[in-house]
Amino acid sequence: MSDETMTEFKAESPALEAWRMFRRNIPAVIGVIMLLVIVGATLYGTFLYSGDPFDIVWAPHEPPGATPEFPLGTDYLGRNIVAGMLTGGGPTLAVGLAAAALTMVIGISLGALAGYYGGWVDNLLMRITEFFQVLPALLFAMVLVTLLSPSLWTIALAIGVVSWPQTARLTRAEFLKIKELEYVTAARAIGARNKRIIWKVILPNAAPPLIVSATLTIGVAILFEAGLSFLGLGDPNVMSWGLMIGANREYILDAWWPVTFPGLAIFFTVFAVSLIGDGLNDAFNPKLRER
Repeated sequence: MSDETMTEFKAESPALEAWRMFRRNIPAVIGVIMLLVIVGATLYGTFLYSGDPFDIVWAPHEPPGATPEFPLGTDYLGRNIVAGMLTGGGPTLAVGLAAAALTMVIGISLGALAGYYGGWVDNLLMRITEFFQVLPALLFAMVLVTLLSPSLWTIALAIGVVSWPQTARLTRAEFLKIKELEYVTAARAIGARNKRIIWKVILPNAAPPLIVSATLTIGVAILFEAGLSFLGLGDPNVMSWGLMIGANREYILDAWWPVTFPGLAIFFTVFAVSLIGDGLNDAFNPKLRER
């Protein structure tokens, strides 16, 4: 096979075409860079700027820049905001990833079964989906966290439990569309079991929109965690950006910085994830590959 033929073959590969589209998307690349910087600061920032975020190190509400040791100031207890920012990023991102993973597992599993089998299975699973969809998500999550006691993992569990219906509907729609295609019919004709058809044949071809959905779900989960922490339902033993906001919310009129800096960190993280999600959506959209 000639080099020219190989080049044409690679150009026609959906994965390579998606990667090419993603690289050409400047906002998506900026989102990747932003997210890498945030993750890098979270993973390695504590090595450069050590300190326990729960230690009371100075006078309360020291403004940013007033003391060189504490460039972002201190909170209402006199804790170092820089230490809280660097330490709190890890738990915040971990909750977002764990909640998104749980959301995708539940949503894809139920949506795949509903879309593939149809009939009474579809009706039953969609009624369950509708039941969870009409529940007030924040209120339901608050009840779950309260019953299970606030911790990072109970927060992630609560977010995952209330966030999966949209993923289930998206998966069902993709399965309803794909299961009637010729290659699925051929797989049935050669005796492939339903389990293999669902997870090995249909799901990989339904993956692109689900990947985009998973990316956006991470951002939603991070905002959800911040909201629960703002309401006082964060894990008090683990520093997170949401906990920083929740702990200092009563003093925001007297000192804006303990709330503003973690709020900006959450904003830029969710913004970066959204840019990446939009870039993936454009990359996986076959209508845009011809441009």
